[in-house]
Amino acid sequence: MRNTIFVLLGLLFWMPNAQAQFNEDPVLNIENKDKRFLNYGYFLGFNQYDFKFDYENNTGRDILVDKSIGFNVGLIGEMRINEFIDLRIEPGLFYNPRTLFFPGFTGAEATDQNIRREVKSTYINFPLLVKVSTKRFGNFKPFLLAGPSVSLNLGSNEDNLDDNSSGTFRMKKWNYNYEIGFGIDFYLEYFKFSPSIRGVFTINDEIIPDNDPNSPWTGNINALRTRGLFVNFTFE
Repeated sequence: MRNTIFVLLGLLFWMPNAQAQFNEDPVLNIENKDKRFLNYGYFLGFNQYDFKFDYENNTGRDILVDKSIGFNVGLIGEMRINEFIDLRIEPGLFYNPRTLFFPGFTGAEATDQNIRREVKSTYINFPLLVKVSTKRFGNFKPFLLAGPSVSLNLGSNEDNLDDNSSGTFRMKKWNYNYEIGFGIDFYLEYFKFSPSIRGVFTINDEIIPDNDPNSPWTGNINALRTRGLFVNFTFE
């Protein structure tokens, strides 16, 4: 993930300079694309989710998160405000499994069933974003994205009566986030291609505590919030 981000960052900053150096007066592709009031498209990509823990007591060992790479897919609807500002919605499906390792078990209790919890999260995400772009440079245009989002966690187990004592890690179904990112529009011959990087940060506490307030799994957790990194490839 880190190497991919560095490559993408290099591409985002290098391409506009490359065009300026090698073609000072390029032929403009799909010149009127951004002048439409409404634009549509879709995106594909991948993600990496993490958790941020706030503890009741900070003297113990931290809960460990084994992160993995997930995937993103969704649709785009964009409304033009003016030459530099667009309002867009990007409903999408995001899948990413995470594994938690709880350090508070010793001796005979330190079994895989007690220590390890798989968190298979499938989110349906509904962001409302403001896209702020620079002036178009030939067939390239950098932009920033920011705005709120609401996500539905289909794997939350919120309605499950069992808790961690039965092996079930529970989280809330609905989460509220803010998103911020940047990217660049590439104007190709027939469509616009836009790679971007985005951070997603959950605002509300997602965890549902176990029934036992002294639970070795959730008793020391004051709050749990998702942190996510998305790399999207958009086609419009």
